[in-house]
Amino acid sequence: MLRSNRNLAFVVAARFISRLGGTAVWFIGTMGVAAYVFDTSPKQLAIMSLINGLAAIVGSFTAGVLIDRFGPRKVMIWAEIGSIPPVLWMMVAPTLPLFVVGSAIFSLFGIPTWTAGASFAPYITEGREELERANAYIEGGSSVGFVLGPTVGALIETWFGIHSVFWVMAVAAVFAAVSAWMTRIDETPREHVSGNAWREFTDGVRLAYTTRSLRYFILLGTAVWFGFGAFQALESLFYRDVVGVGVEWLGYMNTVFGLGLVCGAALLPRLPVKVVSARGLAFFSVLSGLGSMLYVGSADLFWIAPGAFAWGLFIGATEPLLRTLVHLDSPHEYVGRVVGTLQWHRTAGELLPLAFVPTLAVTLGIQETLIAGGVLVALAALGSIRTAGSIDRGRAALPASEAVPESA
Repeated sequence: MLRSNRNLAFVVAARFISRLGGTAVWFIGTMGVAAYVFDTSPKQLAIMSLINGLAAIVGSFTAGVLIDRFGPRKVMIWAEIGSIPPVLWMMVAPTLPLFVVGSAIFSLFGIPTWTAGASFAPYITEGREELERANAYIEGGSSVGFVLGPTVGALIETWFGIHSVFWVMAVAAVFAAVSAWMTRIDETPREHVSGNAWREFTDGVRLAYTTRSLRYFILLGTAVWFGFGAFQALESLFYRDVVGVGVEWLGYMNTVFGLGLVCGAALLPRLPVKVVSARGLAFFSVLSGLGSMLYVGSADLFWIAPGAFAWGLFIGATEPLLRTLVHLDSPHEYVGRVVGTLQWHRTAGELLPLAFVPTLAVTLGIQETLIAGGVLVALAALGSIRTAGSIDRGRAALPASEAVPESA
């Protein structure tokens, strides 16, 4: 499909390059510098993650409106360019507060690149089968970048020092912007565009929340991402204080996790049609919760590695499945804003645990807190299976011409 669809090939390349740079900077640069250079506490890491998350929410909302106005191509290009100055600032920031300012601005521009990539598939495909395959390829390319990013970051840190890692993202952003620029899509302004950005934003959010299937997909995704919130604040401390290894192992184990993501993304085009459903999403969400428990269930790297792969495998299948379901049930002119809503829910889900994770980590322990997050995700997804079945029956009853299921 990549050979026959030039646009898809460029989008996959852009997401691969951008994710490679982004994960190198995030795991080794942002979290690594915070934990190992500024010697932050769980509370300080939680505050930093909260600030980054709030910036990401603003970025995802803004990106959604801009994508529906101008298309994902222009948004991706300018967001990549805008992400360069903050990562260069983080490389030289002399204090933790100034470092956090840089990381927040990086989140503000970095998240729109993700939102634009997640919105591209409906612009470059025709039909359900092509949409599923395109989402799998885009997520797969992004996942390969995730595989290589932490390893590249760890190697750069070993050879040149931890602050040199920020150059990886600066260079990657240039190449990703060029790759996005080479795509050719219909960028004609949509009929719904009113010129009032706030009205367009609220229209998109209203559609996402009043369409039953979209609301379910978004909320279930929020539950899955809830488990990630604990990891934002504690994963680097898990390796430092529980496993007792250097920052490079955070990169290496996330590379193993990334290999699982690649394999999981490759599953989507090979799954039976009935699995591309709300119940299928609930099933993989349960597995995602169980996978995170496997990842941190041991302090021995010999067991952490297969746990990281298993968790990545389940998340890798869940992500493109969720995105495909959202695309299928979103009117084309609202894709950007619905995906933007999905993205801010992702960030909010990651932020929510930060309100209590530092306290739990002190009370229960870092490892125990991370395991509890996985349990909650699995239980939430398991409890939603009946609702998922009802949604699937409603979607199956729709005429083929219906773009969006009923509101409720």
